[in-house]
Amino acid sequence: MPPGVRYGRGMDACAELATLAGRLAVGETSPRRFLVRLGEEGGGIRRGALWMIDATLAGRNRLPGRGFSPALDDGSTGQARHFAGTAAAAARLGAAVTRWVSVHVRRDPLDSADGRLSEEAIRFAALVRSGDLPLAETEAWIREHLCA
Repeated sequence: MPPGVRYGRGMDACAELATLAGRLAVGETSPRRFLVRLGEEGGGIRRGALWMIDATLAGRNRLPGRGFSPALDDGSTGQARHFAGTAAAAARLGAAVTRWVSVHVRRDPLDSADGRLSEEAIRFAALVRSGDLPLAETEAWIREHLCA
């Protein structure tokens, strides 16, 4: 999906996020670049030096909608943005710093829907970065672990 394109609020944002991951994986060889691009296209977190500003402001909701499993659904239409942005932050900052920011700055307790979604994004980023989750399998992982 081109940057800036928005779909209707009723779309299945989780399925769209999975499709986006599948598209970004094609021909990509760098796990870190894949995660950063997912953050950009799925969460509105720019690449480059200004990424931290976007992340601090929670990005932009490029895939508004629902479709996440009940344990990860906070009732908003911003869960795709949340996941993509958190995964990109974890690629840049690491798991520990991203988790600390999620809990203490973003105020997403670990036992909340947003906290659980953040943990899934951190785990996803770690699996991708380590190579334990090949880029070609990220679309299926998202559908299996996040979508309703």
